[in-house]
Amino acid sequence: MDDELLAMRNLGKTSAQWLHATGIHNRDELLRQGPVGAYCAVRERGFRASKSLLFAIAGALENVHWNELDPEYKEKLLQQLEQRQTNRP
Repeated sequence: MDDELLAMRNLGKTSAQWLHATGIHNRDELLRQGPVGAYCAVRERGFRASKSLLFAIAGALENVHWNELDPEYKEKLLQQLEQRQTNRP
């Protein structure tokens, strides 16, 4: 079986399984959720993902190794995550 997520850079078996469990099965769905939305969906399912997953998803969508993401972009992602978590009831 082809798994589009596994073919993406930075995403391994576990991260792909976590994303599948949230209803994300391909690049388009991942793009629609965005890095922060997808990361939050994984955490909300109870998976103990670190923030490295957030950066891995962002890198997968940009087709770069997560460690090569622009530091300003990483900081922006962290700010979006914090804002999203603050706005949760």
